[in-house]
Amino acid sequence: MANIKSQKKRILTNEKARLRNAAIKSELKTAIRSVNVAVAASDKDAAGTALAAASRKLDKAVSKGVVHKNNAANRKSAISKKVGAL
Repeated sequence: MANIKSQKKRILTNEKARLRNAAIKSELKTAIRSVNVAVAASDKDAAGTALAAASRKLDKAVSKGVVHKNNAANRKSAISKKVGAL
């Protein structure tokens, strides 16, 4: 444990950020999984709505700095490719 007061505060804020980032990443995985489930079921309507929601969540994660913009772009591309193949 650090002795410096500012470092002690930084440890606390880092932990808060880590938990927030973990929650956002978990939401992303769930959103992408819902797209994949809809694609597997060949449900065009559900896949389209899930794709829109997942894209929105990916964009938000980029703006919050949780994932890199290229990572989000690659994920969006992959899921939209799957939906487009339906």
